[in-house]
Amino acid sequence: MEVPRIQARRILEYLKQGKRFDGRKTDEYRKIEVKVGISNKAEGSCSVKFGDTEVYAGVKMDIGTPYPDSQDSGNLSVGAELGPMASADFEMGPPKINAIELGRVIDRGIRESKFIDLKKLCIKEGEKVWNVYVDIYAVNDAGNLMDVAGLAALIALANAKMPVYNEKTERIEHEWTKNPLPLNKENLAFNMTLYRIDDHIVVDPTREEEEIAEFRISLAVGDDGEGGARITSIQKGKQGAISEEEMSELLDILEKKWKEIFPKIKKHVWG
Repeated sequence: MEVPRIQARRILEYLKQGKRFDGRKTDEYRKIEVKVGISNKAEGSCSVKFGDTEVYAGVKMDIGTPYPDSQDSGNLSVGAELGPMASADFEMGPPKINAIELGRVIDRGIRESKFIDLKKLCIKEGEKVWNVYVDIYAVNDAGNLMDVAGLAALIALANAKMPVYNEKTERIEHEWTKNPLPLNKENLAFNMTLYRIDDHIVVDPTREEEEIAEFRISLAVGDDGEGGARITSIQKGKQGAISEEEMSELLDILEKKWKEIFPKIKKHVWG
């Protein structure tokens, strides 16, 4: 997406006044809307909107073999699909680098936080485990897909039900149990992405703000058990470098914003 120079200049002028085109402050998120159970084919599903940015997420499960280095643990895989329905900048076909990055960042945030108890997804050590697939579909990209997709993945997982596994036939029945996925609620970590635009740090950017940003940094942040923030994964994007002073400023903004928004995120995830 190419932002016209006059529009980029106006964005910067607004930021110098501490405001944005849509009236928000630099550290203010758009309104969050959530709907669960949007698919009757998935073990868990939801739609999440931040303003006009909308994402669908679904969870599917099947039986597979464990990875060689984790013989007693289930498997997790997160994939993202960015198609032309969401943005004219996206194309049909195999996943491009932005879709691959999105899936991997969300996957790492969930995996490193230990949100899913993968060991409880082991059926027979070394032979048979549950595979958990989280599929993310961008419906409309109006900025900040990373955080919207991250929240959608968490909500879909929190609402997923285990399929019925017939031990005699060693097959999955076409129905679900009432049992939720084995999740560690205390390890919930929400993806928060911060952008630098000129001399300003911005959260939940619009598509235009994303395009003119020098860098972004995405952090999966949860509770450390003592009321403080716990960072479980970090991913930097775009070409701009981050100085030591900027990193300190980013972490200060992150901690302040996390304390404000994390209670709301927990309500969205756990209903």
